[in-house]
Amino acid sequence: MDKEKVEQLKILTQQWLNEAEEFINHIPPVQLYTAVGVVLSTLILLLIIRLFKRTTSNTIVLTGLSGSGKTYLFYQLRDGSAHQGTVTSMEPNEGSFILHSEEDKKGKLKPVHIVDVPGHSRLRPKLDEFLPQAAGVVFVVDSVEFLPNCRPASEYLYEILTKASVVKKKVPVLLLCNKVDKVTAHTAEFIRKQLEKEIDKLRTSRTAVSDADISNEYTLGVPGEPFTFSQCHNRVVVAEASGLTGEISQLEKFIRENVKP
Repeated sequence: MDKEKVEQLKILTQQWLNEAEEFINHIPPVQLYTAVGVVLSTLILLLIIRLFKRTTSNTIVLTGLSGSGKTYLFYQLRDGSAHQGTVTSMEPNEGSFILHSEEDKKGKLKPVHIVDVPGHSRLRPKLDEFLPQAAGVVFVVDSVEFLPNCRPASEYLYEILTKASVVKKKVPVLLLCNKVDKVTAHTAEFIRKQLEKEIDKLRTSRTAVSDADISNEYTLGVPGEPFTFSQCHNRVVVAEASGLTGEISQLEKFIRENVKP
């Protein structure tokens, strides 16, 4: 009985194939080519969309002046602990992982590639290795020692905000005021305003430099108006954190806004 069913199925299949062949032969060549072209175009489009989804960046770059607490934050994100974060990094700390606060959702979320770039001036060129892949940049500021470091922090932040790799892709930047658990820490609002004032001064002085020296930079702000971060080509937001105590919820929110689960 099974053999009979198999034979009947073979006969039906052959009939369908013959009918399909006859149908195709009666289609005008122009229509046939058009239909094939539509199918191929659709397949190519789906392939491109799939490829684009695969290459969506999951890299978040931590940067800022040396001693701002970036390494503390890196280990808090990865392990929920500030261990090993007491020594100034001379090489980038790098890793792909589920955020420690999301460990209970492991397997359901997309890992984040976190890069902690050393803040020492001689090591900053390493930043250019990671910015082209960045989904977001976290610029860490020491809220306690902010005033003595306001000028160099502003200069470094200015460099980042005018880099082609940041401007062209409109990479979002989080200005993270770290060490807010300390009594002597400045507020995020105060830090934001001071950085805007310093960058406004830098903008004026840099404009006077020859085009040859700033060929890789974009200008910031609106001519004739005081500089504010809202004038940047990309989104710049301000938040607070404490790498020592593990209060990094605003940092985690920024990461997940830019690296979708």
